[in-house]
Amino acid sequence: MNKKEILSTIYWVIGVVAVMMLVRKFIVTPVVVSGKSMDPTMENRERVFALRQGDIERFDIVTFPAPDQKGKNYIKRVIGLPGDKIRFEKDQLFINDKEVSEPYLDEYKDKLVMGDYLTKILKPDGSATSVFDLNTLFDEEVVPSGKLFVMGDNRQISKDSRLIGYIDEKDISGNVKFSFWPPSKFGKVN
Repeated sequence: MNKKEILSTIYWVIGVVAVMMLVRKFIVTPVVVSGKSMDPTMENRERVFALRQGDIERFDIVTFPAPDQKGKNYIKRVIGLPGDKIRFEKDQLFINDKEVSEPYLDEYKDKLVMGDYLTKILKPDGSATSVFDLNTLFDEEVVPSGKLFVMGDNRQISKDSRLIGYIDEKDISGNVKFSFWPPSKFGKVN
């Protein structure tokens, strides 16, 4: 190879690397799931792609900086959008007073002992309750403007809006859309 071909190859490689860095910074980023809070939808060490652009819709899975652990990110499901009234009654989600199905929880609900519930909070006296709303958690009727109410699918162990509060919409770093590892999970994230 002559000098011109070598320079051409170097410029091409630099260009490809620059484009890849721009795509990662502004369009899509790989994310590694850490922990079991999104089981069974997403498993520990699963690798996914998150889009950095686009509107967030109810039930999207998003990633954001952990508000309680510097340098860590969380992956959770969006349950409540700004203006939504959220309520749970014995594992049944109600949004704006309408019963809403959560089929992604069926696998866990099927394994529960009769009388136990997946979605609970701790009351001030230390006992658990499966009946609560935003007023119980935050003294608010609806999700505030610019905020999201998020929860993990593995509700019994998830550190989510029930504990860390609302998430700022502006803090969402990606909307998880596609799993690429392990091969058994390859494809669209539900």
